Amino acid sequence: MSLFYIVDITIVIVNYRVKYFLEQTLRSVEEALEGLQGEVYVIDNNSGDDSIEHARKLFPWVKFIENKKNVGFARANNQGIVAAKGEFTLILNPDTIISSESLCRPIAWMREHQECGAVGVRMVDGNGVFLPESKRAFPTPWVSFCKIFGLSKLFPNSPFFAKYHLRYLSDREAHQVDILSGAFMLCRTQLLQEVGGFDEDFFMYGEDIDLSYRMYKTGLFNWFLPVEIIHYKGESTKKDTMRYVRVFYEAMLIFYRKHYPRYSWVGYPLVQLGVAVRASMAMLKRAVQHILPTKSPHPTNNAPWVILSENHARVTMATGLNHFKMAIPAEGPAQVLIDDATYSYSEIIHIIATNSRKGVEFHIFSSANELIITPKMNQA
Repeated sequence: MSLFYIVDITIVIVNYRVKYFLEQTLRSVEEALEGLQGEVYVIDNNSGDDSIEHARKLFPWVKFIENKKNVGFARANNQGIVAAKGEFTLILNPDTIISSESLCRPIAWMREHQECGAVGVRMVDGNGVFLPESKRAFPTPWVSFCKIFGLSKLFPNSPFFAKYHLRYLSDREAHQVDILSGAFMLCRTQLLQEVGGFDEDFFMYGEDIDLSYRMYKTGLFNWFLPVEIIHYKGESTKKDTMRYVRVFYEAMLIFYRKHYPRYSWVGYPLVQLGVAVRASMAMLKRAVQHILPTKSPHPTNNAPWVILSENHARVTMATGLNHFKMAIPAEGPAQVLIDDATYSYSEIIHIIATNSRKGVEFHIFSSANELIITPKMNQA
């Protein structure tokens, strides 16, 4: 099969107004591709800023497609999928950091396991916290009921109640799973093109669930591998917003109409009730936060800074951080700034993932731009 393709891997990234995240992702991609033959497509959904102009100057080897309007996640990805010439195609978010291992290990796995159609990895957020959307089960009526009404959270280790995020399966071991995240989804290109890529009826959310299901229906399996990447804006950063609640559960309705039509009498009312319940909870939470006095400062607000760099003078001159430590403390809060001129992206992922704990926040010093990349940038 590999002789049919021009390169090992095609990487497709859809961008929308995340200029410095995109730059960081592309720098990590460039590092990760060492030793592999690859091509990269960045499809911009009419960001309206200078993110593509900025990236084009830095990465002339990347192929850019600029849409005149926001056509949505699914359609934009399909523009890259139809053009893909790699044996494998990686769907990748523009707010991720990947490593050579996160490409080489999944590719090796798929070449050794021909029954595997797609692979996902262990995603952590910008502070190293595991993102449960890394592995999920198909949202059958029962699975959806347990998620919507909180049973999966009440019984996180139960195979009966907690199937949505498969919490009872270790995130440190390889598992065959149902759904992979569209933030990092490595697929066989032939399979991806044969099933028609993403369903463009989905504008945002649910596309990866639908695609995972259609690939699974061909007889191939989806796998989760415990290889870490950073994904800054996981579901957990947005799940309490009204817009997330509405769009996420409307996407679930589209999935039901398409794949579970015989359960429509159960699924539709269930999801609609879930939208109402979750929307009400989001409104109540915001109202309480508005009415009640401001909480005490976040524990990391006054935490000591730690700068991990071989050139502290340059970092301090650019950031103004003159009082700092040079090693992460064993206990207590800390604000950790990692210099990307000192550490590779593979090393940065390792530092964040292995030192993650409550009270420790991580940031990356972009040496090229002399600014701090923080998980809180561009949050929607």
